[in-house]
Amino acid sequence: MAAEEWQLDDFEIGKFIGEGKFGKVYLAREKQSGYVVALKVIFKKKLEKYQFFGHLRREIEIQHSLDHPNVLRLFAWFHDETRVFLVLEYAAQGELYKLLKNLLCFSEKRAATYVASLAKALAYCHKKHVIHRDIKPENLLLDYEGRLKIADFGWAAQLQAHVKRQTMCGTIDYLAPEMVQNKAHDQTVDNWTLGILCYEFLYGVPPFEAEDKYDTFRRILKVDVVFPSSPFVSPEAKDLISKVASSEGFIEEALSAKNSGASMDSSKCRSFRMWLGIKMALTGCYHEN
Repeated sequence: MAAEEWQLDDFEIGKFIGEGKFGKVYLAREKQSGYVVALKVIFKKKLEKYQFFGHLRREIEIQHSLDHPNVLRLFAWFHDETRVFLVLEYAAQGELYKLLKNLLCFSEKRAATYVASLAKALAYCHKKHVIHRDIKPENLLLDYEGRLKIADFGWAAQLQAHVKRQTMCGTIDYLAPEMVQNKAHDQTVDNWTLGILCYEFLYGVPPFEAEDKYDTFRRILKVDVVFPSSPFVSPEAKDLISKVASSEGFIEEALSAKNSGASMDSSKCRSFRMWLGIKMALTGCYHEN
């Protein structure tokens, strides 16, 4: 939708539901339809201060172009003299991060469901030549049914054919090795986070967390994954995490197997139970709230 089609008077503004670096988010209702949305209010002064106008323009263009059940929709945008407004899909259950901190860790079934949903969303984005580059629990939201939604496309980029990106960005604990080494990168930096999040969902903390960021970088480069004895995590799930972290083509193979209906080579993946759970989630056979 074009920016001039909307104005603030078209919405009833409700409660404050969140805050970011450049503005605040409110619950809102579109007056004519009664449709409930999240209204993100971004202050132009802050955009000017940090020279982020171009950054926001790219975020809007990318997120507005995406339409997938596991990607938070950006329905429209508009602005006035001092603010930019983004009309977003409302994710009623909020951040996945808060749920994880509340529960401490997830069951394998729940973790598989979330990882599967994320994998589907990333596959869709990558097919559209979009990389997110900042996948983490804080940027994953849950709608009123508990369905995962990728949000916050502030670091997203559009990939050109056979051209990798150069900007180092993202959050330390979730950076892929090529990001740490400040190398050119592509969609594999998103795929890497599937293994990181699978570990964090099951253990409650990211796998390379350390007191010093340089220790974190060192552990990422060594792929220094340590599996604590508690909480209990099945050998199959551990194997899946190891495969995602150590094998660049594992996610592509897994998604290809899912799309074709074929089974993965058992010699490459012993994690049958975990993978079966992900396949079940991908085909909508269960959803655990």
